[in-house]
Amino acid sequence: MRTRPLLFAAAATLFAGGIAVAQTAGRSGQEPRSPEGRRYLSQPLVREIYTADPSAHVFDGKIYVYNSHDIDGPTPEDDLGAHFEMRDYRVLKMDGIGKPVTVGPVALDVKQVPWADRQMWAPDAARKNGTYFLYFPAKDRQGAFRIGVATSKSPMGPFKANPQPIKGSFSIDPAVFTDDDGKAYMYFGGIWGGQLQRNTTGTYDPNGSKTDLQADDKPALTAKVAAMTPGMTEFAEKPRDVVILDEAGKPLLGGDHDRRFFEASWMHKYKGKYYFSYSTGDTHFLNYAIGDNPYGPFTYKGHVMLPVQGWTTHHSIVEWNKRWWLFYADTQLSNQTRLRNVKVTELFYNPDGTIRTIDPFVK
Repeated sequence: MRTRPLLFAAAATLFAGGIAVAQTAGRSGQEPRSPEGRRYLSQPLVREIYTADPSAHVFDGKIYVYNSHDIDGPTPEDDLGAHFEMRDYRVLKMDGIGKPVTVGPVALDVKQVPWADRQMWAPDAARKNGTYFLYFPAKDRQGAFRIGVATSKSPMGPFKANPQPIKGSFSIDPAVFTDDDGKAYMYFGGIWGGQLQRNTTGTYDPNGSKTDLQADDKPALTAKVAAMTPGMTEFAEKPRDVVILDEAGKPLLGGDHDRRFFEASWMHKYKGKYYFSYSTGDTHFLNYAIGDNPYGPFTYKGHVMLPVQGWTTHHSIVEWNKRWWLFYADTQLSNQTRLRNVKVTELFYNPDGTIRTIDPFVK
């Protein structure tokens, strides 16, 4: 394991995965800026590896971040994400926000998953009865994304994968939320490279649409939710739609790219309400909607975060030390879509329960 401080001045050159990456902050002590000259709201949690898609959890007072581990692979960039070639997971740990961050060893490698072939995308984790569960999407040998589960007695791993994916699972971006009554739910799904549009019949169609339903005037494809079994390794029911409504109570439409779901589900609870947040993908927002129960429906409320540097982001929202925090990612360290870095910033609520929109750049 390696431990590095969370906040420090950027070095002149980053070495990660054998790749040297120029930094915007020079030795003069000037703060890092984007290629357009904008100042970043926050700085990367770690710089020795590339990280993305952070799912943050607080276990026994410490913060653990389950994230993708980006690598610089050879596949050309395309709209279905083939260039995101992640092969393993490494967990980040810190005693608190602003404290040193420990980069754990490999927690799970694709070679250790009997059913998986490639592309270990955005994971999540949960804990129950002393066991830690790592949930992850990967493509099987037919090129279809499925969702697997692995277990460990340590939050950092190593994790041992179950021999088969979760029965009835498909698509990407699992997020597991445990309610106050102990019942757990998995939210998952993503369009385009996430393949939701290729699973509309219950069977994966490799020749399906590359993007969505291609019906802008119809209700948009959306995330799925299913309660988990008490053992936390299977669905207890058939997944159902996470319906997101507009202010008139109508489902968001496929053509409403600024508001409709694309990927990156997350669920948290605040003052008795359920907050479903997600990424809009091609329009680069993090959005949220509020409901009265874990299944929804959820009413759209606004943006959690404006577009970051990079094509999109994937986030989590967690309470620590009686304050709320947004974990997200951008491409500050590399300025390359496939090589991202995880960040964190404080999140604030308005008196009416809405979330104040965060700008990832400082004006």
